[in-house]
Amino acid sequence: MHCLEMTTKRKLIGRLVPCRCFRGEEEIISVLDYSHCSLQQVPKEVFNFERTLEELYLDANQIEELPKQLFNCQALRKLSIPDNDLSSLPTTIASLVNLKELDISKNGVQDFPESIKCCKCLTIIEASVNPISKLPDGFTQLLNLTQLYLNDAFLEYLPANFGRLVKLRILELRENHLKTLPNI
Repeated sequence: MHCLEMTTKRKLIGRLVPCRCFRGEEEIISVLDYSHCSLQQVPKEVFNFERTLEELYLDANQIEELPKQLFNCQALRKLSIPDNDLSSLPTTIASLVNLKELDISKNGVQDFPESIKCCKCLTIIEASVNPISKLPDGFTQLLNLTQLYLNDAFLEYLPANFGRLVKLRILELRENHLKTLPNI
């Protein structure tokens, strides 16, 4: 029932936006919410809006992997996929150069790819409750990061240059295996 409500809401959002379909232009949809829909994969409908989509919510589903086509969504600014069954983030995440917020909490993600460093606009990363043992060195190139949540992970250490993240205002590292912190 909840999923049907979201579908109706998406259609309503689509109707509120001026539709230029009849003039040969694409429909402008900037937000899609597929939370709590018992999905096992990202709906193909998402890719119809890859040029205009700015926010995608896939919270609380059973998605195991992100399809390559998702990373063609160049306008994507917020990707929310907590409480799914992801075990990894693909290296193609590097193509989401406008991404500002990433929520992958409550998954099975074991590490971030080194290519995350290409997501220079990232300001918020929520990755708590994942079995992440380390962050790649490229993580320290996310100089716009202001909030980082890595609670209940398996972090053993942070990259040596972690102090480069000078805009970081919120750093949560509860329930990890850290024995030392780098010089900041």
